[in-house]
Amino acid sequence: MTGYASMDTLQLQQELSALMQVYEDYQKMKLALNMARGRPDKEQMDLAQGLLSCLTPEDMILADGSDVRNYGFLEGIPEARQLIADLMGHTPAEVLICGSSSLNIMYDVIAHAFTHGIDGCTPWAKLDNVKFLCPVPGYDRHFGISEHFGCEMIAIPMNAEGPDMDLVEQYVNNDPSVKGLWSIPKYSNPSGITYSDEVVRRFAQLKPAAKDFRIFWDNAYIIHDLYDHHDVLLNLLEECKKYGSEDMVYELMSTSKVSFAGAGIAAIASSESNIKKLAKQFGVQTIGWNKVNMLSHVKFFKNKDGVLEHMKKHAALLRPKFAAVLDILNAEVSDIATWHNPNGGYFISFNAMEGCAKRIVQLCKEAGVVLTGAGATYPYGKDPQDKNIRIAPTSVTIDELKQAATLFCLCVKIATVEKMLEK
Repeated sequence: MTGYASMDTLQLQQELSALMQVYEDYQKMKLALNMARGRPDKEQMDLAQGLLSCLTPEDMILADGSDVRNYGFLEGIPEARQLIADLMGHTPAEVLICGSSSLNIMYDVIAHAFTHGIDGCTPWAKLDNVKFLCPVPGYDRHFGISEHFGCEMIAIPMNAEGPDMDLVEQYVNNDPSVKGLWSIPKYSNPSGITYSDEVVRRFAQLKPAAKDFRIFWDNAYIIHDLYDHHDVLLNLLEECKKYGSEDMVYELMSTSKVSFAGAGIAAIASSESNIKKLAKQFGVQTIGWNKVNMLSHVKFFKNKDGVLEHMKKHAALLRPKFAAVLDILNAEVSDIATWHNPNGGYFISFNAMEGCAKRIVQLCKEAGVVLTGAGATYPYGKDPQDKNIRIAPTSVTIDELKQAATLFCLCVKIATVEKMLEK
């Protein structure tokens, strides 16, 4: 607790001077900690080391006699489709397994929409304007894809239930130039919020003005629970089937933070009709994805229960890290900032006093702790209130994390006092 609200100008000036002396001591320590991305640490990746040695030559022949070392199975080997379908809550026919990156899948789908269109609609490249709805704060790489293709991005505020659905419905149901919506529905990046059942049902009941409108339901943290009392997300694809709207959903996931970062398997789920179209589309760019890697995941994890047991090991490693950061935040800055305590995922979304985020990130960097850039969680990298900072506590050790979190709070205090003195 800071007590800054009750301080007069002289007291604030004295406090700033004292804080800066402590800050200078941190600078002398020459820290070099990078917390800019949500990366698994070595211990987490070590959990899946058996993937590299679990296959034998005999394993290469599937139940139907096919050899995974050869061409074929553009949609993914049946065993992998079954495993991922079970994790996502779908049927294998609704799932297509690709390479290692769900981000790559999203990019490819959007690129095809620009060059060839969706369901016979005009290719997006021939349209005057293509709009994407972007829940904020959100995932910078989603926004990067939209910006890369020249889409107009419209910020949709997030609340405790998910995106502002009144705004979503207003845009989607009335504006045919709205072609897509980004979404991380469970343990959203960075807020950690899981969409409520009501929000998911309202997504399913959207009546898009554009036939080629698509929801990019990036379920990156679908199995990334930290606690036994984890969040439960309603199955959007199943809800959509009640209204005949399942074609508008592209659901994504990968095992990049389950097995090996950048070397797992990735999948897209949708209606069976969409999966067939996507397979035909992908068939132009590849003869098939890495089936040996798919098989090694199946052999190592065996089934859904095997994956979930593996994720408990991840949770055991991550819980202390999240707890360490949250404990320090609560002790140091609870009266001058807000944040969400997530039940899973990889981030803590921190909201400082308005106008302070860039200064906090700068101070941290100059003292040796690199954070995600202020503004990155908003389209075009511009947070209109300059207050949101994404904290990624996963990739450093507990001791380093405590050190970084304490420094972070010091920087929050400095930036806050500076801002108060400006008024």
